[in-house]
Amino acid sequence: MFNRILSLPLAGPHSIFLVGPRGTGKTTWIKEQLPDCLYIDLEGFGIYGPLLAQPSRLETLIPPEYKGWVVIDEVQRVPQLLDEVERLIAERNIRFLLTASSAQSLRKQGINTFLGKVLTYHMHPLTIQELDRSFHTQAVLKYGLLPEAASNPDPASYLASYVQQGSYEEVLQQGLTRNISGFTRFLERASFSQGSVLNVSELARELSLNRLMVSRYFDLLEDLLLAVRLSPFTYQAKRKIIAHNKFYFFDTGVYNALRYMGSDSHEGEMASAGLQTLFLQSARAINDYYSLGYTFHFWQTFAGTEVPFVLHGPRGIHAFSLTNSPIETTRLTKPLRAFAKDYPEARTYLLYAGKQRETSGMHTTLSFIDALKELPLLLGTQTAMYAQSGRNTNLFRPV
Repeated sequence: MFNRILSLPLAGPHSIFLVGPRGTGKTTWIKEQLPDCLYIDLEGFGIYGPLLAQPSRLETLIPPEYKGWVVIDEVQRVPQLLDEVERLIAERNIRFLLTASSAQSLRKQGINTFLGKVLTYHMHPLTIQELDRSFHTQAVLKYGLLPEAASNPDPASYLASYVQQGSYEEVLQQGLTRNISGFTRFLERASFSQGSVLNVSELARELSLNRLMVSRYFDLLEDLLLAVRLSPFTYQAKRKIIAHNKFYFFDTGVYNALRYMGSDSHEGEMASAGLQTLFLQSARAINDYYSLGYTFHFWQTFAGTEVPFVLHGPRGIHAFSLTNSPIETTRLTKPLRAFAKDYPEARTYLLYAGKQRETSGMHTTLSFIDALKELPLLLGTQTAMYAQSGRNTNLFRPV
């Protein structure tokens, strides 16, 4: 249905770990690419129960002379299988393709040691390049870019179900917290922190929860791959910079589904946060799919001057400001000019609702949609557009 950018070295000899939030299309992509694989679905209790009780049974599911791919879907449900997978790779030279949509249980199993022996890739929600002509900005800002949300005639109902299954049920199933009532209240209020500098203490007081508990809940959202935190850009800082992280749910649709659960949602705030979320999820996808190597940050001074996104990597520093305004003004470019004064080597971009494109030195003003379409070129080179996705063995790296 969608022509995904993700490319894996399926003709090679190495086993692969494919990581991504639920609903991003990992299973669909694998079944299209490997129709003849040996597929083990840990979502099915007939397989899940026996393997949970005795992980060594995995070998009995693989014929002795089998030479194809063995796919284990949602391996985080039985993390003890990693030891068996590692043994079978060493003893029988079996190629595994493992998928995961949660990091909590895998980290406890010592996943980082295992990742040094396989190739790790990431799958994200759809990008504008994958949607092509079916990309409608307002619909995407409201319902996001999960494949099912993009194709479902009732995306709102799908997202409501997604939030229920992808957060509450996952937390209950894995026993990740005993205070499900507190987590439910936290999840609803966390959406009001979208695109904002986190104040954990203030949120804890608002929810009447322990500060350490709220901090743990934010960690939990990241472990479930439902959210990401951006650290401040302090590289060779020339002025005092805000020290706290920013917070984003990973997809605009998921963010909106949670935000509408609150009674005091403001459309203006939601539109601004939605625009930032759409840029962030698109840039993260392009960064991973083309192995561009950027880390993601924001820049905010104590005086309040802010650049929402700073990407720093082997291809330099790229700073982005976003606005719904169709007109470029001095006020909108002022933060970027302040940033460029501290980092003259940086390329700066103002993404706005207008259509005219202007470039002056290291600064470019262009439409938000054009920027999304051109992200592979803006962040890399023309070669990067067609390069195969690269290897990344650190599942829990900073974004």
